[in-house]
Amino acid sequence: MAATQAGARVLVVDDEEPLAQLVADYLGRGGFDVATSLDGLDAVRKARSLEPDVIVLDLGLPGLDGVEVCRQVRTFSDCYVIMLTARADEVDKLIGLSVGADDYLTKPFSPRELVARVHAMLRRPRGGPAGEEQDVLTFGPLTLDVAAREVRLGGHLLELTRTEFDVLAALAMRPRMVFTRRRLIDTVWGEDWVGDEHLVDVHIGHLRRKLGDDPGEGRFVRTVRGVGYRMGEGT
Repeated sequence: MAATQAGARVLVVDDEEPLAQLVADYLGRGGFDVATSLDGLDAVRKARSLEPDVIVLDLGLPGLDGVEVCRQVRTFSDCYVIMLTARADEVDKLIGLSVGADDYLTKPFSPRELVARVHAMLRRPRGGPAGEEQDVLTFGPLTLDVAAREVRLGGHLLELTRTEFDVLAALAMRPRMVFTRRRLIDTVWGEDWVGDEHLVDVHIGHLRRKLGDDPGEGRFVRTVRGVGYRMGEGT
């Protein structure tokens, strides 16, 4: 699904109607085509029918909560998801990201910051990090087809979220380079992204689980203590 800055579709999901409308107004002034939803079931229906480029999703929805909404949406859409949480509790953030959210914001937040993050997401290249060769990259049994955005392990196709793929592709394209959290953020999320840099660690953790990687001695995604991450040989 192509997304441009002007006219990109954003679905705002929050049971606090004044907040949902405030966010929608800011996004509308930013040039986005915005729809709102006040509950989880309606959010899933609208995500399917409207095919948004970005969903701004409150975690604490009544009934069908944000985690379950995200799980269901991920079965038919690879849109970007920004999770909103009312608590600065790491568990909430980890739960949200584990079902495929790309980013999170803790309430209260600045609507201007949210709009800036949406803009930053939609500037991300869809075919892999910008300025690099588009190729099939091989690390032992792991192959990445960057142009097709496919990852296979031992011939089996892996289901990665868009952000998980982008993180892995950034590492794979520069396998000799050690990436700090900040450099990965600049490469994947964009240089104007602001927030908790430990977001990188969460996505790395999800990648390792899907790759069957040992966090302590990873074959594919390796930790360089005190510095960051690099790609391994995959032998």
